Amino acid sequence: AHEETSGKNASAYDAVRLMDRTSREWLRHHAIGATMPNLNEGIIRRFSFLAPSLREQEIVAEVLDSLDEKIDVNRRMNTTFEAMAHAIFKDWFIDFGPTRAKATDSPPYLARDVWEAFPKETGDGGIPVGWRRGQLGDIALQTGQSVKPEFVSAETPYIGLEHMPRRSIALDAWGRAAKVTSGKTAFSGGDLLFGKLRPYFHKVGIAPVNGICSTDIVVLNSRSPDDRPFVISCISQDEFVAYTDRTAYGTKMPRTSWSRMEKFGICIPSTHVLTAFNRTVSPLIDRIVANVLETRTLTETRDLLLPRLMSGEIRIRDVEQTAVAAA
Repeated sequence: AHEETSGKNASAYDAVRLMDRTSREWLRHHAIGATMPNLNEGIIRRFSFLAPSLREQEIVAEVLDSLDEKIDVNRRMNTTFEAMAHAIFKDWFIDFGPTRAKATDSPPYLARDVWEAFPKETGDGGIPVGWRRGQLGDIALQTGQSVKPEFVSAETPYIGLEHMPRRSIALDAWGRAAKVTSGKTAFSGGDLLFGKLRPYFHKVGIAPVNGICSTDIVVLNSRSPDDRPFVISCISQDEFVAYTDRTAYGTKMPRTSWSRMEKFGICIPSTHVLTAFNRTVSPLIDRIVANVLETRTLTETRDLLLPRLMSGEIRIRDVEQTAVAAA
C-alpha cells in the first residue's frame, strides 16, 4: 500500500527520498539553464514518487538517521581527539609549559615520571636545557612513489585535494582509481598527507588505507615509526601551515614542496620526553583512524541501503534489524 507523506516523519522521509540517486538524476535532468542549471518551485512541484505507509516511512527515516547520527558522533569525537593532541603538543613543545611551571615551582600537572623528565630551566634560545633546535627533516622524510594509472587497480582508493577536509587530520572520504588518467603518488596506510597547493587551506591528514593521491599532495612520514604522533601534531599546527604559506612559490596558485617543508624549525626534546609524548598521543591518533574506518563503512552502508530502500528491493523488516545494529 502507498499513501501520502504527512507530518514530521514525512518530512524526514521526503529528505531521504531526495537523496536517492534516481531522484537526483530526475531533478538534474529537469533543471533549466545551460551555464548554471537551476530549479524553481514549478519544477520541484512536478516531482512525484510513490510513498510507502507512514510506518514504513518512519522506519526508513529512523534507520538512515541512526547511521547519520553515528557518523556525526565519530566526527565530533575525532575533532575532540585532535584538539587534545594539539593542546598537548603546544603546551610541551611551543609554550614549554612544564618547564616554565617547574621554574616557578608550580604544582606538577603530568604523571610523575613525565614531569621529572622536563628540564627546570631554559637555556640559549629560550628552549629547555638539554633540548636542541632542529628542522622537520631531522625527524621526518618524504615517502610515496610515483605510479602510472595503467599499473593501478580500478578499486584502489584515491585521495585528491577535494577529499581532504580543512583543519582536520581525519580523512574519511576518498574515491577510486577507476577514473584516474594521469600519474599519481602511491601512499601506505599511516602515511601523512599534506596538501601543497594553496597550503593555507590547511589540508593535512593521516592516510587510513593504502592508496594513491594527487601529485598536489606531499606524502611524508616520521623517520622512526614511533615518532608519527609528534610529526602529525607538528605539521597540522597553525604555525606550520602558516610557514608553508609564507614560503610557497607562485602567485595565483601558490605551492609548497617537501624541500621547503623540511626546513621548518622545530624544537627536538629529549628522548624521554619525546617517547612520553608519542605514548600519550598515539592512542588518540589510533582512535581517530579507527573512527575514520568505521565512518567509511557506515557511509558506504547508507549509500548502498538508500536506493534499495527506495526501490523496495530491501524489505522494511530487514531495515528494522539494521536500525537496531546501528543504534
